[in-house]
Amino acid sequence: MTTTVPTAVFLDRLARARASMRASGVDALLVSVGSDLPYLTGYEAMPLERLTMLVVPRDGDATLVIPRLEAPRVVEQPGAFTMRPWDETDDPVAIVADLVARPAVAAVGDTMWARFLVDLLGHWPSSSTRFVRSTTVMNALRMCKDAAEIAALQAAGAAADRVAAQLHAGEIALVGRTEAEVSADIGARLIAEGHDVVNFAIVAAGENAASPHHHAGGHVIRDGELVLCDFGGTMDGYCSDITRCVSLGAPPAEVADAYAVLHEAQAAGVAAGVVGAACHEVDRAARRIITDAGFGQYFIHRTGHGIGMEAHEDPYMVEGNTLPIAPGHAFSVEPGIYVAGRWGMRLEDIVVATVDGPLPMNVADHALVTLG
Repeated sequence: MTTTVPTAVFLDRLARARASMRASGVDALLVSVGSDLPYLTGYEAMPLERLTMLVVPRDGDATLVIPRLEAPRVVEQPGAFTMRPWDETDDPVAIVADLVARPAVAAVGDTMWARFLVDLLGHWPSSSTRFVRSTTVMNALRMCKDAAEIAALQAAGAAADRVAAQLHAGEIALVGRTEAEVSADIGARLIAEGHDVVNFAIVAAGENAASPHHHAGGHVIRDGELVLCDFGGTMDGYCSDITRCVSLGAPPAEVADAYAVLHEAQAAGVAAGVVGAACHEVDRAARRIITDAGFGQYFIHRTGHGIGMEAHEDPYMVEGNTLPIAPGHAFSVEPGIYVAGRWGMRLEDIVVATVDGPLPMNVADHALVTLG
């Protein structure tokens, strides 16, 4: 695996992780498959039965324990970590345990396979070691994106915008095709625009759009339907996520009126995402407009989620989340209105909070574009 991120970035991230460990009383940080590992090392482990684990003692050097056959994929970062390849007849969990004197508190990655944690308990029993989630150490670090991460999100967002523009221009055929065919088309276009992986491409037409996470299937798209397209992928390690709707023919008055409310609500949610505001103020700003217009019961999910190396991560824009928005927080703003059995609509952008206000990662037309 290659990375264009300078070693200095990983040194800084590890230094901040150790500072967080000291503040949290964590003696050892153990991260395996998942996003914490590439965040700290630039290396993304394959989800194998062979253990890969970064061991970060609070006051010692970091070591990447890795199967020997996987070691050639690692781009070494001098000074950030050393590698400890293991052979097929070795016990990698024992190697991990030997790298750190039995810790009082160990933080383990959320997505580490349970089999490895169970084996580790044989070396560090819970009577002597308290295990906590790695979010204790990593959450605050991961939420606040640095300049390189923001640039990556902007590039991914711009690529998704180009696909949305193709949708609006009528370049993606809709009528007469199945939702699944259009979904595959959108996915191919994401790849053509620079994405490495397609994470999802929701295409929901007519009453199917009333299901927010509808699985694109065999429904043949017809004239007169409202079509919701929510798509995103990963590009150079960072995610895109955008939702736009198009109307195949002039929309009925009730749909046009509801979309005008949605448009206003989404803009209000973006505007509310200022540094210092509680995360739930984004949800409240968008929800207030939808509720006041009489559609409150049809807005059935939170207004947004954090985004970065994962499509969904902290912080979440949901009622009850009083976490203050900080510079570098990246999140979606995606209110929706869903009327079961009839139609559904959603409008979504990714934004990054800055001291100068919310910075949109998406600028594709927000109007309900009419095609045909």
